[in-house]
Amino acid sequence: MLLWVSLLALASVSGQLETAPKPVISLQPPWTTAFQGESVLLTCNGVPINSPQETTWFYENQGSQASSVTPGNTCVVQETGNYQCQHSGSSLSVSVHLIFSAASLILQAPLSVFEGDTMVLRCLRRPGSALKNTTMYKNQEAQAPLRDGSDLRVHGAMLRDNGWYHCKADKESCCSVVSNPVEIQVQELFPRPRLTASPAPPTEGSPVTLTCETQLPPQRSDVQLWFCFFREGQALGSGCSSSPELQIPAMRSEDTGSYWCQAQTVTLSVAKESLRSYIRVRRAIPSVQIHTRPPKESVFEGQKLVLVCSVRGVPGPISVSWYKRPNLHLATEIPLSQEAEFRISTVKSSDAGKYYCVANSIRSTEVTIQMKVPVSRPVLTRMPHGSRVLEGDEMTLRCEARRGSLPILYQFFHEDVLLKEIQLTSRRESFLRFSLAAEHSGNYYCTTNNGLGPQRSAAVTLSVHVPVSHPVLTHIPPGSRAPEGDEMTLLCEARRGSLPILYQFFHEEVLLKEIQLTSRRESFLRFSLTAEHSGNYYCTANNGLGPQRSAAVTLSVIVPASRPVLTLRAPGSQALVGDTVELHCEAQTGSPPILYRFYHDGVTLGNSSAPSGGGVSFNLSLTAEHSGNYSCEADNGLGAQHSEVVPLSVTVPASRPVLTLRAPGAQALVGDMVELHCEAQTGSPPILYHFYHDGVTLGSSSAPSGGGVSFNLSLTAEHSGNYSCEADNGLGAQRSEVVTLSVTVPASRPVLTLRAPGAQALVGDTVELHCEAQTGSPPILYRFYHDGVTLGNSSAPSGGGVSFNLSLTAEHSGNYSCEADNGLGAQRSELVPLSITGLTGSRGGHVTTGVTGVLLSLVGLAAVVLLFYYWLPGRAGGRPLLSLAGRRPACDASSSSSHSDPQEPTYHNVPAWLEMQPVYSNVNPKGGDVVYSEVCRVQGRNKRAAATTARLPEDKDSSVIYSQVKVTSTPGSRSQLSASSAPHR
Repeated sequence: MLLWVSLLALASVSGQLETAPKPVISLQPPWTTAFQGESVLLTCNGVPINSPQETTWFYENQGSQASSVTPGNTCVVQETGNYQCQHSGSSLSVSVHLIFSAASLILQAPLSVFEGDTMVLRCLRRPGSALKNTTMYKNQEAQAPLRDGSDLRVHGAMLRDNGWYHCKADKESCCSVVSNPVEIQVQELFPRPRLTASPAPPTEGSPVTLTCETQLPPQRSDVQLWFCFFREGQALGSGCSSSPELQIPAMRSEDTGSYWCQAQTVTLSVAKESLRSYIRVRRAIPSVQIHTRPPKESVFEGQKLVLVCSVRGVPGPISVSWYKRPNLHLATEIPLSQEAEFRISTVKSSDAGKYYCVANSIRSTEVTIQMKVPVSRPVLTRMPHGSRVLEGDEMTLRCEARRGSLPILYQFFHEDVLLKEIQLTSRRESFLRFSLAAEHSGNYYCTTNNGLGPQRSAAVTLSVHVPVSHPVLTHIPPGSRAPEGDEMTLLCEARRGSLPILYQFFHEEVLLKEIQLTSRRESFLRFSLTAEHSGNYYCTANNGLGPQRSAAVTLSVIVPASRPVLTLRAPGSQALVGDTVELHCEAQTGSPPILYRFYHDGVTLGNSSAPSGGGVSFNLSLTAEHSGNYSCEADNGLGAQHSEVVPLSVTVPASRPVLTLRAPGAQALVGDMVELHCEAQTGSPPILYHFYHDGVTLGSSSAPSGGGVSFNLSLTAEHSGNYSCEADNGLGAQRSEVVTLSVTVPASRPVLTLRAPGAQALVGDTVELHCEAQTGSPPILYRFYHDGVTLGNSSAPSGGGVSFNLSLTAEHSGNYSCEADNGLGAQRSELVPLSITGLTGSRGGHVTTGVTGVLLSLVGLAAVVLLFYYWLPGRAGGRPLLSLAGRRPACDASSSSSHSDPQEPTYHNVPAWLEMQPVYSNVNPKGGDVVYSEVCRVQGRNKRAAATTARLPEDKDSSVIYSQVKVTSTPGSRSQLSASSAPHR
């Protein structure tokens, strides 16, 4: 940073200063741009002499203005804006504009650049920004790229370096970043010098002074300039020097010519020439003058005296004669004095008189030489006399020089500070009178001087006794309250009063300390604060002229709050939703007032103050969200103290659970795995869940961390019904709503039964086709088929079977089947053949007697066999194995008796699930009408029935009694039967 001298406006190199100083602001670091968060030290240079050491600072930014006063001449700033400073008695400084940028790339430049400076431009990246490849630009043209951490340096700045500068850097992820632009204007270090000559124009033989005038700006007033003088291209004098003046003792006529000067820096970085000035040397008018060395007023006895005869404008050779005239009318030539100088090695009183010289008959003016006597050492005395004087007394100091030529200059000093000076021409003593004050104590002396050197008197000591003033008691740090453990300093000061002074410190009238001081006016008492130090303090001061007591100072010692204790008070052993919980926070020690704050998981709940100390409480009406960690804080201004964390678990009763049934598909089918999920949306864990089916417990499961649980069922038909669940966490069980589950059973393979009016199906008969699936969830759609062609369909909304009627024609012979479908897959029955006889007319035609006899014999035999058949299984508790005409076949065990007509022959198919084992079958015999096409046996279907059913003859291989029964009918009658009753084995 540049060190500025106390020049507040432009000053000439010759040393002349402006009368109205103007401060100059300098920066440290020297940049006008910085990152936000950084600071810049401003220095207001140019403090006027004897001005108070404080500075007024002015700040302005976008219409906002502020000012502040700082001790000294520095100020630290961190805000963007314009800054000015002012000292007492000075004008405002030039405004300085600072920028504190939030950008990631900034260009830093100095506050000002002058000719010849080494200009430094710094392209600075914010720490942590991913920037690289920095390049400097001037007037939008790229300069040399900058290495990391390097600056752009321009040595010997000139006006050609003016322009707009900025820098650019690459961002690793995307693009380029451009800094702030900076305009550089190189200022003139000093203007072109001006050559002056004094006197102007010069006279032949007379001396002349050449001056090279220029001026430096206040910011560069410390720059050293060298000056060179030239005449007609030839250097004058001994070369360049730091003086802007060149003395030429005597000008000659041949010295007429063109003159100029050059001002340059020591490093020659800046050098400027003045304009050419033509100086003409005038011819001198003949003149003879006399001069003395020393001046004639200072010629004293015993010293050397030289008289010089100066001759100008007198053509040579020159002859000089010296004359002394002791009186007005007589002049005597001094022999052996033909030179231009007349020397008297030791002046005596007899050398006094009037002297003149004559050069080639031209006479000089006269010079009077008077002898002077050196002044003697003065004597200083005071009135009144005595070693002890009091404030307010009148004092007279007398200074006397008992010999010495007049006039004599008298000076009075107090502690080397000039109080008064006076020159006397008629007497040899001087006086100084003043009224005594405390500051008049000290050493006094006087001096006398009549031009032959000052003489100093012996010192006179004056002690002014001043009664002590009321002392002032202050404490450091200030303030009526101070924390326990702090260092406290009591300062007792009597601002007036002669030393020595006895100081005493008191606390509540108890003497703490006393000390007598002989060299200063304030006394200190230091101690470390405890609670007992609270109270009133005062001090006294006494210098023997009466004690003085200070005003009392009250000190309150503040004890920091201790770590508080947080207590949670709930109505019961558990904190339930809806309860009111009291949070009580208390610090055991600490000076009131104490501010308490309450926190839940680090978030402020509220605060309360205890003006007289103690603790405070905070009430909460609990909800589920109030579970968590609680703490409190105690603060009495000496640092906040946090309690330990206290956890609170709010127990929430389980809400009414929701039961959800989750099946693999849209319907619940037999064999599916159904998930029963029960969940209470709220409730403190653990929660025990129970599952119910039609009020009967299925099972239970616990959720230790809350949430829901599941229960799986592999469905059977019995699982249809109402389901519910229950949630219980010990605060009362909650039952879900009932959810109904309907288990859909696929339709089983149906059984098709054909029912005709008689033993044979004849053209014109109405045949009922009855189709029924023994199991399956309704509704069931039934379809009827004849040789694979759909006859029709019908639905059973409530289950069971359906019938389909046919009015027979010859085309209706063939195979019949039916299909049952409840949406879970169609099931087809087995085929049932139907053979239609083409005869029509009365079924009661006459039958031949032979045929009737055979038929009756056959019937009788059949009856015996049937009786035996029913008797045998009846003993075993079963039922008949065979069902003949008028009874339902034993192989259709699932059909109810309500569907059979005891008078009608039945045509049917036998389902596989009844495990039928037909031995012989005659599905479609070519001759005759078949009444029974199959006789079968049921194996192991009902053991109890088998025990009561009449057994067949003990033939293990015989299962069929009749393989074919034929009915022979005539148009008139169907009562006569013919049958082939040969049994088959």
